[in-house]
Amino acid sequence: MIRVEVGDITMLRSEAIVNAANSTLLGGGGVDGAIHRAAGPQLLAECKSIKGCPTGQACMTLAYDLPAQYVIHTVGPIWHGGGRNEARLLASCYEASLKLCLDNGIQRVVFPAISCGIYGYPREQAVDIAVCTVLDLYQRCGLVEVVFCCFDESMASLYRQRLSR
Repeated sequence: MIRVEVGDITMLRSEAIVNAANSTLLGGGGVDGAIHRAAGPQLLAECKSIKGCPTGQACMTLAYDLPAQYVIHTVGPIWHGGGRNEARLLASCYEASLKLCLDNGIQRVVFPAISCGIYGYPREQAVDIAVCTVLDLYQRCGLVEVVFCCFDESMASLYRQRLSR
């Protein structure tokens, strides 16, 4: 099942939640900062040991104080107008995250709107990439549930519209 929820990603129960991280993995604003605050200091300590993650890639940690078992950290592209391979890098974020699910037997995962905050990716384009990539890989990864968690109803509406096509 693929569904859309409006809410706080740090409050959702799932096997894994995806963090729209920066390349240092050391926390920041938006979803990244919220996840770090909710998970507690152990998350930061584990992230320090990883020593970063390149754009378009993903890595996984324990979730500590979050209502999930794991956090999958992925680094989305910063929008520069579309000419710097942003679409491919964004799709790669979803692919790499789903591969970690497959490799670790994770069947339930929650995604935020990667790169749609401070990184400035156009929302409609990002939603299209997210939904297309997840739909393409959903069954092959053995997933039971994928949730797109949105901060507000306007973003959730974009996901619902795209999923209904």
